[in-house]
Amino acid sequence: MSMEWNKVFGAVLLAGLIAMLAGFASKVLVHSKPLEKSVYVVATPEGASAPADKGAAPTGPAPIAPLLAAASPDAGQKVAKACAACHGFDKGGAAKVGPNLYGVVGGPKGHMQGFGYSDALVKTGGTWTYDELNKFLYDPKAYAPGTKMTFAGLKKDDDRAAVIAYLRSLADSPQPLPQ
Repeated sequence: MSMEWNKVFGAVLLAGLIAMLAGFASKVLVHSKPLEKSVYVVATPEGASAPADKGAAPTGPAPIAPLLAAASPDAGQKVAKACAACHGFDKGGAAKVGPNLYGVVGGPKGHMQGFGYSDALVKTGGTWTYDELNKFLYDPKAYAPGTKMTFAGLKKDDDRAAVIAYLRSLADSPQPLPQ
């Protein structure tokens, strides 16, 4: 009987030694090197910003007036391509998931007749001034908690200013720039 237990312990010991030697041999024979870039690339729209650092305190958007002076509507049109999945930009265009944004700058919040705006946005009231658009585009959920808009916001000041400059150009008579 003791000889049978010796065979079992010997087999377990041999299996452990083989596994250990196989691990050592694999480290000697196979040399892995780190990748130069990630194999899986997450597609992000041009101009979309990376998520903010969770540990950093939110600072809010920079004042928009000085940024608008140097902003390019053409650059804003490129950044706004990320918005085109939900919003239209043509005069008299239909709503998509979100309202058409033609004439939004200087217009009332809820400017598109017949579109079902969220109560959270309607309650903010007033008009879409440059400052209001700046705050909303920076962080829509913080601006109007409960808004239907699921976009995380544009954290880059230049991108936000460019989009606002582009939205300003989408009007029969664009609003004057802030001083």
